[in-house]
Amino acid sequence: MIAGLTIADLVRPTEKRQARIYDAALVVGGSFVIAGSAQIAVGFPVPMTGQTFAVLMMAALLGSRRGVLCVLAYLAEGLMGLPVFSQGRAGPAMFFGPTGGFLLGFLPMAYVVGSLAERGWDRRAIPTMLAMVLGSVAMYACGLTWLACLNNLLGKPLGGGVLALGLYPFLAGDVLKIILATFLLPSGWKLIQYFGFENSAGM
Repeated sequence: MIAGLTIADLVRPTEKRQARIYDAALVVGGSFVIAGSAQIAVGFPVPMTGQTFAVLMMAALLGSRRGVLCVLAYLAEGLMGLPVFSQGRAGPAMFFGPTGGFLLGFLPMAYVVGSLAERGWDRRAIPTMLAMVLGSVAMYACGLTWLACLNNLLGKPLGGGVLALGLYPFLAGDVLKIILATFLLPSGWKLIQYFGFENSAGM
């Protein structure tokens, strides 16, 4: 296996114009996957959604650059008013509410996971799990920091505290998402190896 390549690179065209079209399609398509996953939501005011799992998977499949662009496209869609955030919400206000830090936290999450996937961390279970954990830590660092700032700005203590509101309720769900990703990604690479697709792709 050659480091620096993700699963999406296996079928990437070699011709430059076709490669750009391919990359753009992945970025837009990935943003739609995140948007669809965001509609699976439980909890308030920071809902636990499927979008975090989608961001983790898109970043691992697409790599750091396309993964970040995918998240940027998703955030831009919501900023423009498309109902892509959890529960069909949209608009600039989403970035100033309790979810704002978590939405922006998807950017470092995608970069961390995508960068590690490019280094081959998504090909074995333990490194995959570590990549997902580190990506999640990057997201929570942004989300919890914003919740704390919002709490101070409003001058009101959040019910139960920042960690009780923005971290503890979602740990079980995040563990399940990480376990699922840890199973899917290395399994995907094993199938690719089994069918000899790496060799046919010139890897």
